[in-house]
Amino acid sequence: MNRIKIFLTTVFAFLSLLTFAQQDQSSSISMEQFKMKLKTEKDLIVLDVRTPEELAGPLGKIDNVINIPIQNLEQRIDELKSYKDKEIVVICRTQNRSAVAANILLKNGYNAKYVLGGMVEFRK
Repeated sequence: MNRIKIFLTTVFAFLSLLTFAQQDQSSSISMEQFKMKLKTEKDLIVLDVRTPEELAGPLGKIDNVINIPIQNLEQRIDELKSYKDKEIVVICRTQNRSAVAANILLKNGYNAKYVLGGMVEFRK
């Protein structure tokens, strides 16, 4: 019974975090804004939080992205230290994981925005 309570509490907390991250529009950018940044900002920092297997899949990846899967982001966040003074644009498949990742980065003092629609929208 205790394990079920812990599991349900964990699931509820994760879903609450997803909902909060999705509602905070100040930490997101539209696909149009993202594509413009890709064209105009030579040193744009893009963090893709999908798994390596997903990057090799049908949606592919964007050139020169940094790949840190969301499940490893908190443990590997120091890998982004050199970008702390820059905006980091976070993308995933649909925007759910990137919203959570942007929230993690913001809580750790980074300037981060997630891309609305993710790679699914990018490939349309």
